[in-house]
Amino acid sequence: MTVTPSSPGEATAIADARIPAEHPFAAHLRRVAALEQADPHRAWTPEDGPMPSLYLSHGGGPMPFESPQWLDPLHAWARNLPKPKAILIVSAHWESAPLSVSAVQPDELVYDFGGFDALYYTFRYDTPDAGDLTRQVAAMMPDTEQVHQHNRRGLDHGAWVPMKIMYPAADIPVLQLSLPTEDPDKLLALGRRLRPLREQGVLVIGSGHMTHGLPFLNREMIMHNKVPGWSADFDAWAADALARGDVNELARFRTAAPGMPYAHPTVEHFTPLFVTLGAATDPTAPVVTTLDGYGVGLSRRSFQAA
Repeated sequence: MTVTPSSPGEATAIADARIPAEHPFAAHLRRVAALEQADPHRAWTPEDGPMPSLYLSHGGGPMPFESPQWLDPLHAWARNLPKPKAILIVSAHWESAPLSVSAVQPDELVYDFGGFDALYYTFRYDTPDAGDLTRQVAAMMPDTEQVHQHNRRGLDHGAWVPMKIMYPAADIPVLQLSLPTEDPDKLLALGRRLRPLREQGVLVIGSGHMTHGLPFLNREMIMHNKVPGWSADFDAWAADALARGDVNELARFRTAAPGMPYAHPTVEHFTPLFVTLGAATDPTAPVVTTLDGYGVGLSRRSFQAA
């Protein structure tokens, strides 16, 4: 008998029920369910003030589903915040101009990774309709910048993988916004336009990776999490600039940061950070680091800005 989901998120729950019980993500779902039963996640209210904006390192493909070092801190991060009304996420894996938004309620995810267990290509993340958020985002853009609506494009792995870990119930509308440029100043300006969403309980997220020099990793680094010098040097530089609120220094990363261009042979995993900072109330204020350390030699530094 075929079971037809009748509500947003039900397809997600059906798919998750098929994950082998011994899989780390199945154990994660059991822990989350027990926690929610004992202490339901409190929803955001205006009395909470604006939601923060986040920059998160999203890991390699679906690999975070297999590691408590990703699962536990990402979900704890979500629980430490009020449950948002909606989520707007800019991912490194959708570079598109003019500015575009994903489908308000897509039929499928984007499985933009290869070489992983077939299980991950069956994962679902069926969230509620994000039409209201789509209209809000479009209204925030200048008259000269029309937002293109992709009626079928789902969330890519830079969006749905961390969201499925942080909010596995799939009961929050999620909208993906394209990364329209590599220019830090323009991305800061985009973040500023999105800033009022935070006052309405919307979580604004830039999703990338603090270092992403995949072509320069060897087997030993990947298997044993050996950290190359260029990864450690870039991470230390970024941590220092973020602690000082030095947005100008961060914007000069191509020439100012040690470890370049190895840390970012292409820059799309770093530049979502500027949307995050632009959406902050004060982009020059120190941020709160919520996740650090390294995975397969790459910095996974993630933070929130008030």
